[in-house]
Formats: sequence, structure tokens, C-alpha cells
Amino acid sequence: MQILRCPAQLQLLEETLRKSLPSTLPVLGTVMTVARGNPASHEVLVDSWPHFGIVLTRLRPEEHRDPMDYYTNQLAVFYRDKGALQTLLEGTEAVTRAQAFQILGTQDGLDEAVQEAASARGLKVE
Repeated sequence: MQILRCPAQLQLLEETLRKSLPSTLPVLGTVMTVARGNPASHEVLVDSWPHFGIVLTRLRPEEHRDPMDYYTNQLAVFYRDKGALQTLLEGTEAVTRAQAFQILGTQDGLDEAVQEAASARGLKVE
């Protein structure tokens, strides 16, 4: 996963996400916040740039104060390809399994993908 920091990249991503509202809403707000100064210390990750399959927003890892606080440890996701979501959940370090977290998203199939990834690791999902 690649962290987007460049203002031009964030602006282009914002424009792209606006075209797919309302399904992009969970990540669009964070992308806009990061592009405008990032007072909440979030980061925006994509699987590839500029042709991304998935966008993930999260609190910067150094800002995590309580690993069991899943309200603070929120992730928001938008994906174009369900396979990119599976890869994110099963094979990347972008989602830290050592702490409690919750994933926000509005797309069909998100719940099933999270359940499958958790079951494969023997983890509990609420």
C-alpha cells in the first residue's frame, strides 16, 4: 500500500471519489481533511497510483494510544475490486491485527469479506 501525501495526488483522488458518491463517502471526508491540513492526523493509502483498486483511510500508526479502542482505530474503505479488498484484509500490513479496529464502508460485500478474513485467522468479528 502506498501513502498519498502529495497535495496534487490528494486533489486528484478527491475529484475521482466525488464521481462515485455516495459509495465513496466514508473515505472522501478523510481525503478532504488530509488535503486541507490534516488536523486529525489521518493518512490515505491506495494499492496503486494513479489507477487504484482500493482506498483506505486510517489514523497514523504513531497516533494510536489505546490498541483496544476500536472507535479511535477506525478504518474507512472504498474499493473498485472485491479482490483488492480481500488482498487488503488478508495480505497487507495496512490493517493491523494487533489492535481492535472497525472498518467503515458502504459497499455490498464488505461484511462478507471481513467475516471471511477473520474466520481464516480465527478472529472474532462483532
